[in-house]
Amino acid sequence: MYERVTRGIRVAVRPAFLDDQSDPSERRYLWSYTVTIENTGFETVQLMSRYWHITDADGHVQEVRGPGVVGAQPVIPPGQKFEYTSGCPLPTASGAMEGRYQMRAATGEDFEAEIPGFVLESPHERRQVH
Repeated sequence: MYERVTRGIRVAVRPAFLDDQSDPSERRYLWSYTVTIENTGFETVQLMSRYWHITDADGHVQEVRGPGVVGAQPVIPPGQKFEYTSGCPLPTASGAMEGRYQMRAATGEDFEAEIPGFVLESPHERRQVH
C-alpha cells in the first residue's frame, strides 16, 4: 500500500496485477488499483478532477486528465472516505503511476491532493541485477 497526506486528505493506493486479463504474447499487461481517499481534516471537500502520469518500462509517458473518478465527483465530509477501483493497461510488464486530485473545499477554495507514486509490477518483467 502506498499513501500520502495533503492538507488532511489521505490518499492510499493498492495496485494488483491482473494475470488473467493480461496477454504477454500480445504485449498487453493489465493492473487494477484501488484508491481510498480519506478526509482526516476538518472541512468537507469534493473531488473535482484527476491527473495521472503513467510511465511504462520503456519510458513512454501517458498523461490522463478528466473530471472526477469512475464517473463521480464525490463529496467527502470530515472523517469519511471514498474508495474506488480502476485499471491501467500497459504494453510493458512493469511501469509506474503518480498523480493528483483537484479538490474543492466547502469554502470554494481549490487545492491539490497528491496521489503517491506507485509501481506496477508483474511476474513477467525481467529483473536485472546491477
